[in-house]
Amino acid sequence: MPVTLEETKNYLRIDGSEDDELIESLISAAADLCKNILRVDELAISACSKDTLRIAIFYAVSYLYEHREEANHKELVLTLRCLLFGSREEQF
Repeated sequence: MPVTLEETKNYLRIDGSEDDELIESLISAAADLCKNILRVDELAISACSKDTLRIAIFYAVSYLYEHREEANHKELVLTLRCLLFGSREEQF
């Protein structure tokens, strides 16, 4: 996984461990979103720069965490496409 729980909690500025399970599931969901947008089976650094991929995952996790009740997934996906489009495969 390109990001760890501790890095993500640091990005989100969360100190406690109450939401660890939720954050881990959001990291997994964010990674899956990025894989789908990049059209790859595995998140390899060669498919996308390491920094861009990490930023995309951090963004997706923070968006999903902050908007758990009323997330606009279309807005999230459009932003991730903008971040990752240059590395997107032409087809699966």
